[in-house]
Amino acid sequence: MENALVRYRHIRDLREDADLSQKQMAKILNCSQVAYSYYEIGKRDIPTQALIKIADHFNCSVDYLLGRTDNPEILR
Repeated sequence: MENALVRYRHIRDLREDADLSQKQMAKILNCSQVAYSYYEIGKRDIPTQALIKIADHFNCSVDYLLGRTDNPEILR
C-alpha cells in the first residue's frame, strides 16, 4: 500500500493547488467523496474513465497522475 500513497500524490497535489475539496472532485467525477478519497490514498484503484476526466480537468497526462513521471505535460 505504501507505493499507492506515492503513486497518487499528484492527484491530491493538483486538487489542493486548485483549491478544490474532495467533495468537489467527487462531483466532477460523479462518485462519492469517500470513493474519491480512496482514490487519493491508493485504497482503491482509479477507473480509467475517472483518470481521463482528472487528466482532462487539470490538462495533464495520465502518466503524471499515476506517478510514472514528474512532468505533467502531455507529450504527443
